[in-house]
Amino acid sequence: MMKKILLASIFAVGISAFLTVSDLNAQTPAKAAEKTVKSETGWMTDFAAAQKLAKETKKPMLVDFTGSDWCPWCIRLDKEVFAQKAFRDYAAGNLILVKIDFPRGIQQSDAIKKQNQELAEKYGIRGFPTVLLMNGDGKVIGTTGYRRGGAESYVAHLKTLVK
Repeated sequence: MMKKILLASIFAVGISAFLTVSDLNAQTPAKAAEKTVKSETGWMTDFAAAQKLAKETKKPMLVDFTGSDWCPWCIRLDKEVFAQKAFRDYAAGNLILVKIDFPRGIQQSDAIKKQNQELAEKYGIRGFPTVLLMNGDGKVIGTTGYRRGGAESYVAHLKTLVK
């Protein structure tokens, strides 16, 4: 009797795992790519994957060059704008969010460090925070940074840059 219960349990777990994997494989490529590179906050760190997603969805990228754990203006921008509902709601439907971070106390893979350094050089980043709006080809369509006024004001400003 115990063997039958054990076998039935193993069989149920196996079927459940199979159905979960099948469901994941049925997602559209854009959604699957988006899920694999986004963090829990919605920001992507893989620029090439973000660029591909921007092309597929025809949404501009908001690329935040930041020193997330040491730059006071970057920290303010995160708290006053990026963490606020008004910004998150706008971004969810209109932007591909990309964080190019240069932290001092947070570990990053060598590949991410290399990518971030190359992007900073390519786009001539001289200070933090620098926020670039780009199309899917990587062409800059707008440049900004920290702005006073909170999330609603920032969203209005972004809308003028994206036109």
